[in-house]
Amino acid sequence: MKYTKDHEWLRVEGDLVVVGITEHAATQLGDVVFVELPEPDTMVAEGDEVCVIESVKAASDILAPIDGEIVAVNGKLVDAPALVNEDPTGAAWFFKMRVDDLSVLDQFMDEDEYQDLIG
Repeated sequence: MKYTKDHEWLRVEGDLVVVGITEHAATQLGDVVFVELPEPDTMVAEGDEVCVIESVKAASDILAPIDGEIVAVNGKLVDAPALVNEDPTGAAWFFKMRVDDLSVLDQFMDEDEYQDLIG
């Protein structure tokens, strides 16, 4: 997995990039009560707002970490937003993207670098 400074994780599955938030981010948010997901088949640019997460503490946006096309979303989060707290790096992925070149992920942090960031 790769990590962004915005506490998102990225995992390659075949030719897609799966995006979610880290356990650290989920903990900081507190109990998640609402998730708004993007529409599939949407082209996004790095930095575009693609999701909204609301918790008992705050509302937060998830930004597109890279340019690409959102090809799938995790509808389970709409009905069960608590999954974000229960399994942030597994069952609680937010969306899957198709990107032109997977080497773009090389710019992001690995696990050790991310742990140093949140240290």
